[in-house]
Amino acid sequence: MNGGSHRVAVVDIGSNSTRLLVADVAAGRVAEVQRQSRVTRLGRGVDLSGQLSAEAIEAACAAIGDYMATCREAGVERIEPIATSAVRDASNGGAFVAELRERFALSARVLDGGEEARLTYAGATVEQPPAEPTLVVDIGGGSTELIVGVGSEISFHASLQAGVVRHTERYIASDPPATLELEALATDIRALIKGAVDGQAGAAAQAGIAVAGTPTSLASIELGLEPYDPEQVHGHTLTLASIQRLLSQLASAPLSNRVEIAGLHPDRAPNIVAGVVILVEIMRAFGLEQIEVSEHDILYGAAKAAVSALESG
Repeated sequence: MNGGSHRVAVVDIGSNSTRLLVADVAAGRVAEVQRQSRVTRLGRGVDLSGQLSAEAIEAACAAIGDYMATCREAGVERIEPIATSAVRDASNGGAFVAELRERFALSARVLDGGEEARLTYAGATVEQPPAEPTLVVDIGGGSTELIVGVGSEISFHASLQAGVVRHTERYIASDPPATLELEALATDIRALIKGAVDGQAGAAAQAGIAVAGTPTSLASIELGLEPYDPEQVHGHTLTLASIQRLLSQLASAPLSNRVEIAGLHPDRAPNIVAGVVILVEIMRAFGLEQIEVSEHDILYGAAKAAVSALESG
């Protein structure tokens, strides 16, 4: 492409969903061309078995195959495949990465917690680097990233072994979830946050930005969006009081009713309750009464990084 603009794609192979962003990047600005997401639940069972299941690998590969076709049609110059918690934690994660190389000629980078934090923060603050210490929260399927920064500088980051798939599997056996299950889940999250945050000088924030499926779903439910509209979700502010009301609504509904809730994608219904509990406990721990929802996440940070690699290449 001309004028210093590059068309790149990011494939994010997460524990709950496999996602694609095709974007034109120029002078550090990311213009979305296409975005797709499929819930593939690559992380299912990893907590118990330590392995990615054959079905989960097939589901992820089916999505990636379709995304490769989209990239060819879109005239993408570089594809940046990144993998996070599920692949990082699984004993057969390396075999999965090798399979992607064989099937699709893709060299997926398995991100460590530090890289994931850097790219997530870069993505969430791509429009405007924050002027005050800001917490970026990314609740994934298998891990949750907490990053505090001002401007382009990160002062604190932690990767909690907490996620919507992992914690649903660990704690929620009843439908709808039992009060005791939710209390046990919340207690575990509090302990994980305390372990990560205590004694860390940079772990304080005046504002917050939340990315990924839990906050975007909550915004969509609050706004009653059918179909989902990323433009209305992006920049929406959720208050802690409102999130707690939504948690009561979601947690009291059996799954058969939860899938019918306006604004909630049915694929997210099984794991949304655990995600909301995680978000509530994080906001309480950091003393945040409200949080801004962003559609700009690790995909945007990785798109900027892909262009840097192309230009230095």
